[in-house]
Formats: sequence, structure tokens, C-alpha cells
Amino acid sequence: MTRIASAESHMPSGDDATDLEALYTGLTAAALQPLWTITEELLTPTPRPAAVPWLWPGSTMKPLAREAIRLVPVERGGDRRVLALANPGLGGRPYAVGTLWGALQCLGPGEVAPAHRHTPGAVRFVMEGEGVWTTVEGDACDMRPGDLVLTPANRWHDHTNGGDSEIFWFDGLDLPIIAALDGVFFEHWEGPGQSQPQPAQHNVSERRHGARAASEADRTERTRSNPRYTADAVTGSFSPQPSELLVYRWADTDAELESLGEESDSPLLSVEYTDPKSGASVLPTMACAVHRVRGHGTAVRRAGNAIYVVFRGHGESVIDGQRFAWAPGDMFAVPSWAALEHDSDGADLFVVSDEPVLRALGIDRREVLPDPQTVTGTFDGTLAARIEATE
Repeated sequence: MTRIASAESHMPSGDDATDLEALYTGLTAAALQPLWTITEELLTPTPRPAAVPWLWPGSTMKPLAREAIRLVPVERGGDRRVLALANPGLGGRPYAVGTLWGALQCLGPGEVAPAHRHTPGAVRFVMEGEGVWTTVEGDACDMRPGDLVLTPANRWHDHTNGGDSEIFWFDGLDLPIIAALDGVFFEHWEGPGQSQPQPAQHNVSERRHGARAASEADRTERTRSNPRYTADAVTGSFSPQPSELLVYRWADTDAELESLGEESDSPLLSVEYTDPKSGASVLPTMACAVHRVRGHGTAVRRAGNAIYVVFRGHGESVIDGQRFAWAPGDMFAVPSWAALEHDSDGADLFVVSDEPVLRALGIDRREVLPDPQTVTGTFDGTLAARIEATE
């Protein structure tokens, strides 16, 4: 393959040099750029994400969230009491990684976050608290620790804390993807009141699609009986439609992982939440999964970005040679093509990624490293750690 040379490698002399300079001046004035000077910047051998591996400790976020509950009321106007993960490599943008928004959202006792809808899709993974529900297009989905609740694109949704304690959950959105496509639309609820009318029954989608789907699966020859989950990860299926099942219960997720653990001695067990109808990822732009770490896992690189949320247990991950120690409530970012390996005596990690987008485009890629990574540093949350991670 012939490599395109940069402009500097064959600079002419004399009159040609003057003419070339005039050419570049003319190109700039015409809002044009010559490809031969920027090829290596655009077409890199491997992904070069601007985001850096980073960890946000729950021990830091939760006290700040409690202060926000005390000082910042949830008001009309579509506001949410949300602490957005802002990756230091992204120049101040409020994104955890280049394609995914991640955040800690919280509600105090008796609070209601008003209804709105938007084109970015969202997922909610509950970390702490009960007595709360998210109403999605009229379906009030009860939220308990470990549950996953979906808010597909363009669905009206609001959050209600009917209990007497705080609740904290992780928000994951495809906002950066939709913004890059110039496709962001947002609307406030215009009906009576600030929120959707409360239905007589909760968890309608769960009764319609959860139990029915499991029953249908029992009558098939599938090796696993629950079509709401796929062992390891979805590979072939893709659907432009979101899952009609809006809530996935932790008890079911835990049971799937326990079943996998009885069949395998692998140090890392994984299940991806799936649309029980199509077998695809729960949203067309985001995949959600839980990894159960019970040893030292293999180092793997994957194309695409991911955000991890520590639900239970303690452990550490090595990301591109840097060691990250984590505990319950922590969140950490893994940029595209970063080498990643986990180590724990027992922990559950929720993860959201942009993998369905790459799979739909036919550019998903995975590489298993033959050996564990050499640890070159330990993350400490300082600017020095960021500089070390980008070198």
C-alpha cells in the first residue's frame, strides 16, 4: 500500500514553493483542507479517543449528592438533580466518554422530577433506595437496588419518590451520539400538572413482556430459559427498536449469573440484558450488562466506549497499564480500545456501552491479550494521573 506523504516531506523550492504557499492560503480562504497533510491524523491505526480512563469515587459523589438534595430543589423546567461525569480528557464537556453520558441522579423523600421527553435514550441502574418509580409513557416502573429501568428515545418520563428516604441511581444516555448526529430534540410535559397521571397499576411492561417472554422461552429449544438475558454478550442480533420490557429485576439478573457460575469456573461471568422479543441489546444505541468478577480476568480490548458502575464488592481493574481500585458506588470510564482486565474475590459491575452502534455499522472489534498487563501506575484522581494515562 502506498503511503500518502505529508506536505512537508516533499516541499518544492523556488517559484513552486511560492505557488504552493499560495495554494494553501487559497484553500484556507475557501474553507478547504488538503487531505495529504492530515491523513495520519484522521486515519489512525487504532482508535485514539480523547477521553481518558478515569474513576469517580462513590465516597466523593454521594456526599455531594446529599448536599445537592439539601440545597438544590427539583423545579419545573425539566431539571434533574444530576451529577454528570465529566471526563478530564474531553475539554470540559459533561460526558463520561466520547459517546456516552454517565451520571449520578438522586431524589429526596417525597420529591417528583417533572415529566419530559427527548431523543437521546436513557437507562437507569438503581444503586440505593426504595419506594421510587419511573413512569415511562404511562407505565410506572418500580425501582429497587440492582434494577435496570429503560427510557427509550422520545418517551415521556418522570421520577417519583413515594418513600421516606433518598434514592441514588446511575443514569446512562446516548446523548453524545445523538448530539453528534445533530438529532437532539427536547420537550417539557404540557399536560395537567408537572407529571404524567399516575396509573392504577405499576409495572405493566413487566407483566406483559417479562413473564410472557420467559414462558415462551420454556417452550423452545434454547439452552437458556430466560430470553431477557444473553450469556456473555449479544453478537449477531440488532434491532432499531428498543425493548418493550422496560424494567429488569436484580433478582432475575442475579439468578442468571448464579446459573452461569454453576456451569463455568471462569473468573469473569457476564450477562447482557436483551430484548426478549428480538434478542438484541435493550436499546439500539446502548448495551447494558452485569459482570460478576470472582478472580483475575483476561485482558481484553474492545472497540467502543464503556462506563462501569460498581454495584457490589471491592476489587481493581487495570486499564491500559494503570491500576484502578474500586468499591461500591464507584464509577469508571473505559475508552475505546483500552486494554481492560478485572480482579476481585467477588464483585458485580454494571456496564453500559455503545457496542450496538458499532455492531450495526459492522465495525465492532475485540482482541484478547495473551498475557496480563504490566502495571505502570496507580490512579489517584489527580491531574498527574491523567497525564500519565495519556502518555
